[in-house]
Amino acid sequence: MKLSTKHLLGIKDLQKEDIQLILSTAAQFKEVLQRPVKKVPSLRDITIVNLFYENSTRTRMSFELAQKRLSADVINFSASTSSAKKGETLLDTVRNILSMKVDMVVTRHSASGAPHFLAQHIPAAIVNAGDGINEHPTQALLDAFSMIEKFGDLKGLKVAIIGDIMHSRVALSNMYLLKKMGDIAKSPAFNTRSGRLLHNSAASPAGRSVYGALGRQGLSGASGGLSEYFNDGQPDALGNYVEENFGVPWFKMPNPYSNK
Repeated sequence: MKLSTKHLLGIKDLQKEDIQLILSTAAQFKEVLQRPVKKVPSLRDITIVNLFYENSTRTRMSFELAQKRLSADVINFSASTSSAKKGETLLDTVRNILSMKVDMVVTRHSASGAPHFLAQHIPAAIVNAGDGINEHPTQALLDAFSMIEKFGDLKGLKVAIIGDIMHSRVALSNMYLLKKMGDIAKSPAFNTRSGRLLHNSAASPAGRSVYGALGRQGLSGASGGLSEYFNDGQPDALGNYVEENFGVPWFKMPNPYSNK
């Protein structure tokens, strides 16, 4: 079985079967992490460039670690130390890199649609590691994987994401994924930045429920009944509040194991 698309540009572009295949493959590879030698030859002789135009620690390092554990040859690119500082365009930069016979580009860019633009102009496979306020597909896949590990599947889950969802690419990708997978109770229940809907949507969390709190960037500057958590940018404290008062599990998005 193969993916229906060459690129991973966003959850919006994937079929339900693609998501299922990615998640089932991830479960198989997770077993590799329990071995003394955490490396397999799946991407041997494949060259990947991590093309990051936004600052990143967790995501870039997670991609690089996963690539090396799959035996790929890895090139890391940082816009702050490249010719992009002298005015070189995104397309020119990628074309220069492709002259080195690169097979795949993992890109993060502040402009929404940048990965789609690259997919239309270069032959290499493109993986979107976050584009503007559009999507962050690998994070949504990881979140789904975490929920499946907790509950066994996604069927009948009540899902709420708390934070500045209007400007969150993580929230948007999660919304696309949960709707594609179907059978999500209140599919999904997204809460406003103010937190005013939290009690309404969580008052009767019958069945299986999960709450995801966006990271510091998505929580700061909010107001409302839970403002002490939002204003301090404390998703841990907010998640603990939800778990203690409503008895449902929670996790922080992005979580500490992003993209592994």
